[in-house]
Amino acid sequence: MSIPASLLEQSIQINIQQALQEDIGDADITALLSPEDEQATATIITREDMILAGQPWVNALIQAYDPSIEITWLKNDGDFVKANETIYKLAGSARSLLTVERPALNFVQTLSAVATKTAEYVKYLDGTHTKLLDTRKTLPGLRIAQKYAVAVGGGQNHRLGLFDAFLIKENHIMAAGGIAQAIAKAHQIAPGKPVEVEVETWEELDQAIEAKADIVMLDNFSQQQMIDAVKHVAGRCKLEASGNITLDNLNEVAQTGVDYISMGVLTKDVKAIDLSMRFNA
Repeated sequence: MSIPASLLEQSIQINIQQALQEDIGDADITALLSPEDEQATATIITREDMILAGQPWVNALIQAYDPSIEITWLKNDGDFVKANETIYKLAGSARSLLTVERPALNFVQTLSAVATKTAEYVKYLDGTHTKLLDTRKTLPGLRIAQKYAVAVGGGQNHRLGLFDAFLIKENHIMAAGGIAQAIAKAHQIAPGKPVEVEVETWEELDQAIEAKADIVMLDNFSQQQMIDAVKHVAGRCKLEASGNITLDNLNEVAQTGVDYISMGVLTKDVKAIDLSMRFNA
């Protein structure tokens, strides 16, 4: 599943306006220490190895705050950047450069962290057909941004929200009166949208297959149970593994033959990349 261009652009604009408002408020009073007409250049580097993500946010932020700032990218989203390498350069009003520094770096350090972690995890799926999916466990306000970064890092997006695909879980099943009823109602509500069902038992798996689920999520199935499920399903639907999956067993789970592995850790548990902006003498 990919992010529609219109939704991506809308999300970027919301993100940058919120970032500028929360940081600047009425005015950047510290930047006023610099003379109004002073011009400057700056270099942005990374202190650690990373996969770059966040270019559209930086570009939009600078365009919104001071379009006279010149930005020169030396790396592109998806590029591997080594520690101490330059990512981009800025030239323009010293006051403006000082003001946009932190919100711009915040986007790059966060989204690059997601892309970098995703790329690390994707390597563990080499030699398998299994795809790595993100989840809805994202930082508030940064759902689309983080899912964009997952894709940059080589992962795939699960549903973007509650609007573009069904994920029927235990409480939905109880409320609908059963798995078959829930799937039938889903097809009626939004024909053509993917329908996924989370199952915890073999009986529930059979019910989901019989009811024509597009994807079945195997929640906390053992290694052998997943192997057996792949053989049993035999291509009648896609299978997704979820729950208690870490780097230590990621490849092992992929070896079972499941189509997808979803991991919330890609977006909810990331350590920001260490970046720095230096004014040039």
